[in-house]
Amino acid sequence: MDKYEDAGYGQCFLKDDRVASVVQNNLLYFDNIRYLLHSWCIMPNHVHILMEVKEGWTLSEIMHGWRSYTAKTANKILERTGDFWQKEYLDRFIRNEEHYKNVVEYINNNPVKAGLVTDAKMWKWCSFYMVNVTNAK
Repeated sequence: MDKYEDAGYGQCFLKDDRVASVVQNNLLYFDNIRYLLHSWCIMPNHVHILMEVKEGWTLSEIMHGWRSYTAKTANKILERTGDFWQKEYLDRFIRNEEHYKNVVEYINNNPVKAGLVTDAKMWKWCSFYMVNVTNAK
């Protein structure tokens, strides 16, 4: 599946900066409220998120709210109707510190692996970019 996503198969609604911005802003809006964001990357046709769910919330509730809002808003921007996200999403638990580091590295380097940029710091729709832009100021 990763190979097909990285190759840009399927609808690539997230390549539209207006849509990517909605998704990223929505992720950031609930950071430290419903979850703690550790890392994320918005690709043209999928999103990677590493987060820690806060007490009182479930992953299902978070994903439903996030997917519902972003789908409605993106469809309005794109002047379309219908499904925006796949029905299911892939989730996994982080097993240990090494696994955590590997997942962060994978997320950060996904745009490079997909051939979208030559340096991960150049992809503006990810946490790695935001950290580097903030540190450069």
